[in-house]
Formats: sequence, C-alpha cells, structure tokens
Amino acid sequence: MSLRTTITDAMKDAMRAKDERALATTRMIMAKLKDADIAARPKGNADGISDNEIASMMQGMIKQRRESIVLYEKGNRADLVKQESEEIAVIERFLPKQMDEAAMTHAINNIVAVLGAKDVKDMGKVMAELKKAYAGKMDFAAAGALVKTKLAG
Repeated sequence: MSLRTTITDAMKDAMRAKDERALATTRMIMAKLKDADIAARPKGNADGISDNEIASMMQGMIKQRRESIVLYEKGNRADLVKQESEEIAVIERFLPKQMDEAAMTHAINNIVAVLGAKDVKDMGKVMAELKKAYAGKMDFAAAGALVKTKLAG
C-alpha cells in the first residue's frame, strides 16, 4: 500500500474516531501533498510525487515543528508546544522508524567509500546519495553533522 493511501485511510479513521488533532494533521499533510503534486506536474509527473518524496516532505514538516517548538518554549507558550508535539507524533506514524546514530554512521561510511569522498568538498555528493537512499529514514540535519565530521577528519 502506498504512503498516500495510508495517509488517506488514517484521515478517514481520524474522522470516524473524532480525533481532532489527527484529523487536522492528516488534512494538513494531504494539503501539502496536493501542493507538491501540482508543483511536480510541469516536470512531467502527472501521477504525483513518489513515496520517497512524500516521506521527505513529511520529514520537512517535522523539522518545521521542532523549530517552532523551540520558539514557543522561549515564548512560554506551552499550549502551542503541546500542539506541535502532537502534530509531530501524528506525522511520525507514517514514516519508517528513524535510524539511530550507529546506523547513520554505518550508512555514511558505506556511501563515502562507494563515492570515494575525500574531503568536505564532497559533502554535497554524499548528502545527495543519502537522501536518495534513506529518505524518510534518516534525520539529515544530524547526518550532515556526521558527514562533515567524517570528511573533515
């Protein structure tokens, strides 16, 4: 079953269960997905974006919410921190389990070896391969720091 279908089914389930947070969040995901599908049309992609692209989109949504949480905590807005945290939990339901640091390091070492990356100038190539291979499974902000450390040393 595609990720798109899973999200649609979850939205219907949230409606039936009258789970307002899950319903609002899945609707938000679907709206962003529709925007991404429309943006992909000029590139000849009439069927919409792929599951990997959907996963990356949702990773971006989680990243935005984490950044908002930091700002809301500084502003003593516990209500908004709670809302953003709940939205993150809903979005994460659709993503595969995230890789831990050991698994990320192993993946990075493999890609660096395959590409023959030698220094920080090769970081873009390494990150591009990681995004292709591990979309939705890896925290790319953390991975970027690991790649930089690996290539700088």
